[in-house]
Amino acid sequence: MKFILGKKLGMTQVFRGLSEVVPVTRVQAGPCPVVQVKAAGQKSAAAVQIGWGAIPAFRLAKPQAGHLKGLPAVRHLRDFPLESGVAIKRGDFITVETFAVGDRVTVTGVSKGKGFAGVVKRHHFAGGPASHGHKDNLRAPGSIGAGGVQRVFKGRRMAGRLGGDQVTVKNLEIVEIHPEINELSIKGALPGAREGLLEIYAAGELKTQSAIPAAAASESVSAAAAPVTESGGVEVKSSAPAESPAPAEAAPVSTV
Repeated sequence: MKFILGKKLGMTQVFRGLSEVVPVTRVQAGPCPVVQVKAAGQKSAAAVQIGWGAIPAFRLAKPQAGHLKGLPAVRHLRDFPLESGVAIKRGDFITVETFAVGDRVTVTGVSKGKGFAGVVKRHHFAGGPASHGHKDNLRAPGSIGAGGVQRVFKGRRMAGRLGGDQVTVKNLEIVEIHPEINELSIKGALPGAREGLLEIYAAGELKTQSAIPAAAASESVSAAAAPVTESGGVEVKSSAPAESPAPAEAAPVSTV
């Protein structure tokens, strides 16, 4: 099982071939440091704890700072089940390169909170008739059950808080992967608002890296922006002004 944490950036569309337009959600994911590897116990299964979301170190309380000692300060920590035989240790990093284009992933997030809502919006009630004799009854809930028991049965659909629940969407396809900017493009809509935390996981082999070089990403971006010569190298343009050609010498004038 492979997994990663990230945040939702927004939706856009990409083109496949000449005629297919695919709606995708852009997700900034990883690199996620491995914070803790939990061994299987009598009442617990083997798991691995990863973090995501860089924050200043002074924002951490002392218990969290001790837990993350020697690792980058992160805002979010999540546990994932660990399969037997997977070689992983504290301090490793998980990047978007653990996934491949075409993978089918499961995404878990928290849906948008919509506040207090009535039964028509919350449970899709049809509402009352809008004809004569039904004043102020168009969106009313109506009867809530028997009255002799002097209580409301559990599970009765009524008005209340809508949204803000954990939602899981399965069988989503990864359309594009951009390791240089730590970004995934996942087909379809994902739960939650922009900047919301997402858990992305799928079946397959988990790939980790021992370290993430800080300058690798910036170098790859600058190299990608530079033009490539015919020999395969990167063309470097000098900022010095070009020298103007020297003026031609005038021909000598003979005097008689």
